Amino acid sequence: MTDATPYTPPKVWTWDAESGGEFAKINRPIAGPTHDKDLPVGDHPLQLYSLATPNGVKVTVLLEELLALGETGAEYDAWLIKITDGDQFGSGFVGINPNSKIPALVDRSGVQPIRVFESGAILLYLAEKCGKFLAADPADRAEMLSWLFWQMGSAPYLGGGFGHFYAYAPEKWQYPIDRFAMETKRQLDVLDRNLASRDFITGPDYTIADMAIWAWYGQLVLGRLYGAGEFLDVTSYKNVVRWAEAIDARPAVQRGRMVNRTFGEPEMQLHERHDAGDFDTKTQDKLEAAE
Repeated sequence: MTDATPYTPPKVWTWDAESGGEFAKINRPIAGPTHDKDLPVGDHPLQLYSLATPNGVKVTVLLEELLALGETGAEYDAWLIKITDGDQFGSGFVGINPNSKIPALVDRSGVQPIRVFESGAILLYLAEKCGKFLAADPADRAEMLSWLFWQMGSAPYLGGGFGHFYAYAPEKWQYPIDRFAMETKRQLDVLDRNLASRDFITGPDYTIADMAIWAWYGQLVLGRLYGAGEFLDVTSYKNVVRWAEAIDARPAVQRGRMVNRTFGEPEMQLHERHDAGDFDTKTQDKLEAAE
């Protein structure tokens, strides 16, 4: 569909009505808390406040990968932030992320708590804290950081651009869908060409760059984002699909996908995670449901 009624922007834009769409009630042009609400605190060094969107999945995948390597300092509590309910605008959450976006992390392992917000910053902080999933060689590290920041800069075109206009906007208009579909496919082509000669994003080693990019583009080609796999013909990016399937098969990735998940298949939802045993309980629930 094309827009038959061209929109003429006002001389000065003002916020006088909701924009419509699935997230209209939580979108606003101002920052700061809307209500007082303290955040819960568990027993572990790391306190994560999140939801299993792609940005949230990045962090829980890394935490589960670190724990799989025996990094006890990565033990964490994962608290659910319901963004459609506006939990991200509570005073406690705004105190650790003034940008009011998930995920946000508090490291309580030291004398003073350390807050970390923005998913890429959290990945880098945790990887450096534990000394894992990083590149040691300066050239390899530069490559890893380049791809990590590529993801942080590119994903808004996929999520806020293509995903919004294709899946969430109250009306479907050809121009924005074409514009962002084209950019998403260009980005997939960037990845596919890179992965033609590499097992992982930066070479033979699995790093936080893979985790960050997989949460968005890996899940896209696996058919988990916006129901857009067929529309974008993602099967043509064979190297990306191969890479995405290899990461998806990792047990830690499968656990990370479950944490703070409130949608999709019930057996893949673990609303909060406070102990590794929570996954065992979930597995038992699946077995009992199948009987």
